[in-house]
Amino acid sequence: MNQPPVSPTLDTLFQRTLSRQPHAPALLDPLNKVRVTGRSPKRLTYAEADLAIEALSAHFVESGLPANSVIAIQLPNTVEFVLTVLAAHRAGLVVAVLPLLWRHAELTAALNRTAARAIVAMSKIDGVIYSDLAMHAAAEAFSIRHVFGFGTDLPEGMASLDEVLARPPGTTRSVIQDGRKAAMISFDVTAEGLRPVPRPHFSLIAGGLAMSLEADIKQGATVMAAFTPMSFAGLASSLAAWLFSGGTLALHHPFEHDVLEQQINEHECEVLIAPAQLALRLGDSNLAARMPTLRNVIGLWRAPEQVAASDAWIAPHAPLTDIYLFGEAGLFGARRGEDGTPVPVMPGPHGAPREQSGSSIAGEILLTPKGTLGLRGPMVPIAAYAPPQPVGEALTAQPPRDYVDTGYAARIDRTSGAICVTAPPSGIMAVGGYRFLSNDLQEWARRLGQGALLTALPDRLSGHRLAGRAQDNARAREALSELGLNPLMVEAFRDRSGPV
Repeated sequence: MNQPPVSPTLDTLFQRTLSRQPHAPALLDPLNKVRVTGRSPKRLTYAEADLAIEALSAHFVESGLPANSVIAIQLPNTVEFVLTVLAAHRAGLVVAVLPLLWRHAELTAALNRTAARAIVAMSKIDGVIYSDLAMHAAAEAFSIRHVFGFGTDLPEGMASLDEVLARPPGTTRSVIQDGRKAAMISFDVTAEGLRPVPRPHFSLIAGGLAMSLEADIKQGATVMAAFTPMSFAGLASSLAAWLFSGGTLALHHPFEHDVLEQQINEHECEVLIAPAQLALRLGDSNLAARMPTLRNVIGLWRAPEQVAASDAWIAPHAPLTDIYLFGEAGLFGARRGEDGTPVPVMPGPHGAPREQSGSSIAGEILLTPKGTLGLRGPMVPIAAYAPPQPVGEALTAQPPRDYVDTGYAARIDRTSGAICVTAPPSGIMAVGGYRFLSNDLQEWARRLGQGALLTALPDRLSGHRLAGRAQDNARAREALSELGLNPLMVEAFRDRSGPV
């Protein structure tokens, strides 16, 4: 009897390259890893990476984590992140990615919302003791049974994964590799608040494939990933894009410009994946002379409404591909033409590469009846964004929706017919990759007492920036830190007095 075909998983893609070239370089740590984590940089071949993945996977199984349970990860953009994600998938687990700026309040909420059974953290990142954050959050998440960590000076009760990597792998379980199974959970903020967004492997792979084909990443390329990986776009642009190329993944923990340039030249990287604003800055600085090996640059736009007004790309030897990000709902890409300006994006189905006739359909862009941008396609998690049932109509079935409304205001240009993204979702403030409800900002300001103000101001680079004012800014920062809030909120109340 013939077995039905199954779509691949990320681990399937890894093992395909492993079987072809086990001794080829696979993973390269940031050169400044000692400063970031206190640990020495690693360079792993596919065979060495596989051995580490097998050891971590076996340990997760031996620890009693059931198949399809959730393991939360809060790690920097280093080799440990990649190994842990692939090991979790090999053990049949679902990875929940936790942004690095999250502190106690957000961590606890995310762990409880996903019923995570374990959490993995680094002992220290940029001077912050993340192992303590993980332990404190785990203490208030009833589902957590295991706390794992990389690094030294781990607190009591946190199991060392470095010790796991230092001994021979144990016995892992047999897991059917099926791309339809859940692979990851990321987190978005919509009008309803924090929203976990689960995705199967094929959805994550579809995002990485669309990006790779649009940017024309060559097989065997050395890819420099300088984008925070704790999101759908982060995983698709680094892990998935690397596995499709079958080349080498060099990692940079954002951001040190001089170190990034040194890494690109030292590793002879052909592809750079970075936030679009950083990419544009590099393009203005004689890119061909300073980083001559680059052949592709992929710029990820967390504020897609800014693409149309962005500067022209002036480094023709390494074309820029704009990737429009819409929270955790999805993405699409458009490679710039010879003049370096953003290309018009037409509504309807789009292939990858976009300009090649007969290319595979990567997704569809549409204008909703509300005048907002909608997405549909294999990478779009429609069920995760299903609108809430109207009050009083619990017994009335609502018509199914086959697209996700991103909330971004959009319109059709009358002259070109292209779709134009004009504004971010109403009531949601984005600071880089972190999104807040404007009502939440007002609520936290109210708790600080009379006269306190916390607001989001427009910012050309990150979409918005937070600014706060209180009768005593120092006490406001202390109070917000004790509440376990995001450092962006805490630092909004920093003292701005001093010489101009």
